[in-house]
Amino acid sequence: MLKAMRRLVWLLLLTLSLALAQKSGGGAGGRPFSPTPPPMSPGPAPVFPSPAPSYPPYPGPVVVNPGGGGSLGIVPVLVVLGLVLVTAYMVRGLRQAGEGPTASVARLRLALLARPQVQKALRQLAEEADTTSAKGLADLLDEAALLLLREEPAWRFGDYQVVRGSEDEVLARFDAWMLEERSKYQETFRHFEGKKQAVEAYQAQVEPGGRYLVVSLLLADRRLLPSPSPLTRSWARQALMDLAGSSSFTLLAAYLSWTPEREGEALTEEELLLLYPELEKL
Repeated sequence: MLKAMRRLVWLLLLTLSLALAQKSGGGAGGRPFSPTPPPMSPGPAPVFPSPAPSYPPYPGPVVVNPGGGGSLGIVPVLVVLGLVLVTAYMVRGLRQAGEGPTASVARLRLALLARPQVQKALRQLAEEADTTSAKGLADLLDEAALLLLREEPAWRFGDYQVVRGSEDEVLARFDAWMLEERSKYQETFRHFEGKKQAVEAYQAQVEPGGRYLVVSLLLADRRLLPSPSPLTRSWARQALMDLAGSSSFTLLAAYLSWTPEREGEALTEEELLLLYPELEKL
């Protein structure tokens, strides 16, 4: 009983510490928007005059072709063969789809030394991004990857994960990871699928020991992305290249998030390890 009480107290203290450690954060992204065409009401069916029946004045002889030949005799055979071929291709495609994953979802986290210029650039990217189209989301990833590559000397910690599966499976994992990222901070800015939200009344929490900025990139894609383990500085560069390689034809969903979002704020090393225990030193 005493052991259980100690564990409960420890969990409560950890939860309280986590809540106190949260600072501002921002995010931008979503899934490409595909408008559904409005339903069309069917028009009135055309009415054609019925031809008057005509009857022969007397019954004529019935002619039977004993050979079974004729121009229409091959048509049913071709139709049957076509149906067989189409069915075979469909079965083959379903078997190939069931043989392995068809898409992947990746999450890259980088903890770097905080600079107000980087926070400002991330906010500008998120503000101006087109979060409703696949091209706009791919461009957002490109610009964020470029920004992080230019800040490579400031990298200190990182984490990279890749999960493969069907499109539905990777989108479900994408949603779970996005929710997890948003739980790490107090959301002061979000631009999601064309809708913007900002909390301007938030007061920045400036601490003397604050040093770090964490940037996370999420991508669900129809490509099978490689999964490096353990993450090194060179692999982090390669991961950024892989994420930036997404296109409007392969991208399923994308999200950029970062914390702290407000200029002047930064995470202490204790906050960093508490919020992101999976990070590895680069």
